[in-house]
Amino acid sequence: MSDDGYWIIRLMLQRGLGVIYLMGFLVACNQFRALCGDRGLEPALPFMRLVPFRDAPSLFYFVRGDRAYFLVALAGVFLSLAAVTGLSDAGGTLLSMTVWLLLWVFYLSFVNVGQTFYAFGWESLLLEAGFLAVFLGPSGVEPPWAVIWLYRWLAFRIMFGAGMIKLRGDSCWHDLTCLDYHFETQPMPNPLSRLFHRLPAPVHKAGVLFNHLAELVLPSLFFLPQPVAGAAAAGSLLFLLSIIVSGNFAWLNWLTAVICFSPLDGSFIAHLLGLRPAPLIPQPPLFQALTWGLVLLVAAKSVEPARNLFSRRQIMNTSFDPFHLVNTYGAFGSITRERYEIVLEGTQAEHAWEEAAWRPYEFRGKPGDPSRMPPFIAPYHLRLDWLMWFEAMPSQGGHSRWFVHLVIKLLQGDAQTLRLLRHNPFPDAPPRFIRALYYRYNFGDEQWWRRELVGEYLVPVSLEQPVIKQVLAKYQRSVAG
Repeated sequence: MSDDGYWIIRLMLQRGLGVIYLMGFLVACNQFRALCGDRGLEPALPFMRLVPFRDAPSLFYFVRGDRAYFLVALAGVFLSLAAVTGLSDAGGTLLSMTVWLLLWVFYLSFVNVGQTFYAFGWESLLLEAGFLAVFLGPSGVEPPWAVIWLYRWLAFRIMFGAGMIKLRGDSCWHDLTCLDYHFETQPMPNPLSRLFHRLPAPVHKAGVLFNHLAELVLPSLFFLPQPVAGAAAAGSLLFLLSIIVSGNFAWLNWLTAVICFSPLDGSFIAHLLGLRPAPLIPQPPLFQALTWGLVLLVAAKSVEPARNLFSRRQIMNTSFDPFHLVNTYGAFGSITRERYEIVLEGTQAEHAWEEAAWRPYEFRGKPGDPSRMPPFIAPYHLRLDWLMWFEAMPSQGGHSRWFVHLVIKLLQGDAQTLRLLRHNPFPDAPPRFIRALYYRYNFGDEQWWRRELVGEYLVPVSLEQPVIKQVLAKYQRSVAG
């Protein structure tokens, strides 16, 4: 690909990453304080008291509290908009690098203290891709081809890592039956998931074969000359589009698609669109030096991730340093065969007998009311809803600490927590008791879902019970310090 091609690939990478950063900071604005704030479900302050800065570098070791979380998230929103609109290019190389560096530092600060709620693989992926963006340079400067090739290396690790974890994982990836279950049991279905689930079995088998092609074969072609690399990237983008339209996976596949722009044939795209770049000035010498320093850094840090790709004990979605610079990725090595959901209910009755009037809480994204159509959410991320999917897994083996705190917050009628939900059935006063029922869900016909009660996930509890008082007292001591 000629230099004329690299300029448009850089533009696509920067604008796409700007959109994903915007999603990440909007989520932090709306959710971080309720999840990890001063009175959140998993507060960051006790974590920072136990974990030293060197193990989880974050601005919030120096500026703490809900006000700081909100202001940093809000600053991230404005910087993301500057990246999306191209305003970050207006001041030349220094301003461009500064904007992208701040985006990376701000988001790293949330990820490193976000604990369970920020333990998703796409957090590290956004940080790695965002750090590379610091060295892409503004649109008026010649594009650094070496950095775009680092994005190709990242695209390869994402896709190939996902393919290898499947080969070493669930047997349904070998007998081509994984898609018989996936669309129904995935973390958060969307309105099209039921349609995909009901496609004929041969189509599902063909889909698994396409998965193997996209993740195991095409990534190795990213490093070949054009038009081979571009054709391979186009195939990967088609595969990622099929995932995007069939489920809500936050920004995982959106971000992966942006990164997979890097092997595309930019010259062909520019010719197709009839675009030509404005005259580009040479890269400043210091910028060139920093770019090649980045190449050496990534090369050194790629040893462990590369070894992991071909290890029989491959791990997925793991960072090898606290800055999340060069990571290992993978997804859905195993597929759940049945969908279980936890439904939280409350009552204001004096006693939690079976005949008490129980009313359910509704989450924004996860299934609850069987008659409710699943929403389109992605690339936005509903962190609590995703954790509820993990909580409902039969292998979970007990109630997570954050889940117990969620129940207590609902018993207290905590406004910050209730804003994370779609519907509060107790707008006037909180319930006296909360319970959690455990259901098996399947796609329905007359309704979106049909469900079967399996049992109680949590027996009725109230703020007056000794065990809840103990948990609440421990929580209050931890946040008070």
